[in-house]
Amino acid sequence: MSQSLVMVVDDEPDIRDLVREILEDEGYAVVVAEDVKTAREAIEERLPDLVLLDIWMPEQDGVSLLKEWRDQGTLRFPVVMISGHGTVETAVEATRLGAVDFIEKPLSLARLLLSVEKAISGFTQTDAVVGVAKERDCAKIVGTSQYISELRDTVEKSATNNDTGVLIQGERATGKQLLARHVHLASARANQPFIQLRCDSLSDAGASRDLLGDANSAGYLGSANGGTLCLVDVEELSTSAQALLLDVLEKGSIDRAGEKSVPFNARIVATTTLDLHGQLEHANFNEALYYRLAVLVINTQPLREHREDVPALLNYYVDRLVETEGMSYRHFSVAAQNHLRNRDWSGNVLELVNVVQRLLILGDDVEVDLAEVEKLLGSEQDINYEVSGDTMRLPLDVPLREARTEFERLYLQRQLDRVDGNIVELARIVGMERTHLYRKLRSVGIQAGRKRG
Repeated sequence: MSQSLVMVVDDEPDIRDLVREILEDEGYAVVVAEDVKTAREAIEERLPDLVLLDIWMPEQDGVSLLKEWRDQGTLRFPVVMISGHGTVETAVEATRLGAVDFIEKPLSLARLLLSVEKAISGFTQTDAVVGVAKERDCAKIVGTSQYISELRDTVEKSATNNDTGVLIQGERATGKQLLARHVHLASARANQPFIQLRCDSLSDAGASRDLLGDANSAGYLGSANGGTLCLVDVEELSTSAQALLLDVLEKGSIDRAGEKSVPFNARIVATTTLDLHGQLEHANFNEALYYRLAVLVINTQPLREHREDVPALLNYYVDRLVETEGMSYRHFSVAAQNHLRNRDWSGNVLELVNVVQRLLILGDDVEVDLAEVEKLLGSEQDINYEVSGDTMRLPLDVPLREARTEFERLYLQRQLDRVDGNIVELARIVGMERTHLYRKLRSVGIQAGRKRG
């Protein structure tokens, strides 16, 4: 599936980098611009699916650029305005000129992701029939194994009832979110929004606002009305958030204090890396909510259990990276494919994509042969930093900066393993705010967020 392209226009480098890292972790392609001039040039090269546009910038402000796009008839993408010191008047003016949303700094992670999801899905509904047909063609469950064939059959069967809950469980990076989108596309709700909520992005204090919404926002539940809400890592929902969600599902309405109830009509598809049914024995998950979510349960397999699909996945991701990232095309020899087919793939599809990316970037010949693959994978073992229990032994013959970075990587990876990938718990242990933690994890080469996929 082609990635949605988001352009971030902001004169603050830290904001640009942070938003880019968060969105890239969520699977978006991102391009950044530091000013209006750079934004114009970027749009001439490729039309984005969404623009996050800062209001206050040097030389020309964001509202003026928005007005320019509207007056010239070139506003063919949704625009979300962002500002550190906006006013109601500014927000109203931006909305009048065509902005679809307005968010304030400091950016809330949950609010940012909701706004992006809602803006992209809402804007594409104007051409829903064509857009859904195109997505159905592009979004493929890749492979030829019996397992993949059974997955396709299960997705088709899920369309017989477009309201029942679906629970998708399996190891990280086994395609759970892609499968959730397929469930949506196979249903009668395909022309409606597909909204993803990463459950570890919800704070206890903001859960009610983010889920139910308020006077200024429909919230995740309201934004998904008519379509599908995908709860990524559903086990991360706090006890209070689980109770809120269950209340909405039981009543069929979204109730906000002092406001009229809003009917709720969205399908819930949840993903998890845990045996969620097993969590019921320890009272770690609301039993009533579980049985509403798990009407249909789909189990994904790790790549090592359907190795015969590796060649098809290699070819698929080569084509995808060539199309979406402009990389030079290369093809794998039979020997190279066979070697990769027999790899353990502990990181599942994410690891496979990483290997393909490196081979496309580093190689010169059209063919990727066995020797090149063995050299690349062998180099992963060249540097061995000893870790035993809670003790690390780092080499002393490297520059200080390199040693410090490696210490941070080992430290954060060890803590991440201890909390089973729970980013909320990791932030608490290391004493960092989550948005800053995402940035640090990415800078030292650790996949951010809970083990999911």
